[in-house]
Amino acid sequence: MLEIIVVVTSVLVALALAIVVANKMEAIRRRDTEITSLKKSLDEMDEQAKLIVRTDMELNKTQEALDKKVGGLYALQKIAKTMSTTLEENQIFKVLNAEHLKELGFEKACLFLWNAAERKFVPCLSIGYFADEITQIESDLTSKNQKYLDLIQNNRATSSFSLSDHFLTKSELLQTYKVNSFIIAPIVPKEGNKGFLVAGTENVDTAITEGDEELITIFANQISQSLENARLFEKTWRAQQGLEQKVEERTRELRMALEEVKLVSRRKTDFISAVSHELRTPLTSIKGYASILLTGKLGDLPEEIHARLEKINRHSDELAHLVNDLLDIARIESGKMVMKKEEQDLNKIVDQVGDLLSVQFKDRKINFIVDIASDAHIISADYSQINRVFINIIGNALKFTPPNGKITVSSRKKDGQVQIDISDTGCGIPEEARQAIFDEFYRVDNTINQELKGTGLGLSLVKHIVEAHGGKIWVTSKIGEGSTFSFSLP
Repeated sequence: MLEIIVVVTSVLVALALAIVVANKMEAIRRRDTEITSLKKSLDEMDEQAKLIVRTDMELNKTQEALDKKVGGLYALQKIAKTMSTTLEENQIFKVLNAEHLKELGFEKACLFLWNAAERKFVPCLSIGYFADEITQIESDLTSKNQKYLDLIQNNRATSSFSLSDHFLTKSELLQTYKVNSFIIAPIVPKEGNKGFLVAGTENVDTAITEGDEELITIFANQISQSLENARLFEKTWRAQQGLEQKVEERTRELRMALEEVKLVSRRKTDFISAVSHELRTPLTSIKGYASILLTGKLGDLPEEIHARLEKINRHSDELAHLVNDLLDIARIESGKMVMKKEEQDLNKIVDQVGDLLSVQFKDRKINFIVDIASDAHIISADYSQINRVFINIIGNALKFTPPNGKITVSSRKKDGQVQIDISDTGCGIPEEARQAIFDEFYRVDNTINQELKGTGLGLSLVKHIVEAHGGKIWVTSKIGEGSTFSFSLP
């Protein structure tokens, strides 16, 4: 019995120990799992921390590059503003200085333009170089001209950051320009000499970037644009000077021609005046003797002689009228005829002219219409001279208006003056004749003028009278529908 108790107890103890060991082993496994999970989390956190650090470094680097680019753009804006203050090519390079270059991140710069006549590059800008260094660079370029010309032709910048395989080697360029890093950008204005710009730094800690290359390319383009503007301005200025000289010469020629025209016109006026005066005396005598003979005071005359004397008398009147018109035109042109301007009523003038020509209106069955506006009937004019204007224009309208037609006289205010329009329903005036119709002795070539006699002085005299009053006269017309003569008066 005791043995049985001992065995049972041993079994129970062993069983308890087994359970305890099992629990311990399970706890160890759980701990190992937790340790593994924690280690994995720590590793992930470490990777994330490294990524954050790398991202922060890249962001700082990007921010520095952005700040540098923004600073460069501000510097370019400042340089552009400085260069825009001059339009002289040689002054463009003088306004650029070391301060401008420093703001772009460089200490040295030189610019050369190609002289096609001398077949060499000529220095135009030097910043950070001594005179003997520029001379040495100029000498080194002699054997490498074609390489630089190709670079200019391709219109692409190159640098120690992105040196072209077809250009010179980096060591050659570093030796020539005495720098550690450099950018070479072409200068390509649309007109004139082209060239290139070199910007460099001796600082070994300064690395040329793609952004630097872009900035210097923009800087070179600004210089190209400024050169183009200066050359265009100079070209325009020279053209303007040449044009002004030509205008001055032409004006002088025109002034001389005008003086000659005035002299000829004055001589013509004097000649017409002298001849007209000379004609008046014999005309008066001829007309006087013809009138005496026609009265029969010297005896009866045969019918044939009487008819011929009437012709002499009539033609003398026509010739006297012509002489008077010529004299009036000559006096107006010379300024010897003074217009006695007084307040006149258009209604009164037109009524009197209508009465004077009433027989002709009746005979030709012409309807004479007067439409003088109530606010445009008072004018300032010489009564007798303005009367002649109306008689001449309305008389012409009568000649060219067929029976049962109409002639209208109207007025209206326009631009502070009174405009009078005299319209007819006649045959009209050809377009090519409208400009010459107011010239002396000009007559429109038509069947009516071929049948009716005239001197061609009436409208010329009208024009002179209207202009002497400070007005102007013009005509509008349509073939087959009639014409309108318009003139303005104060």
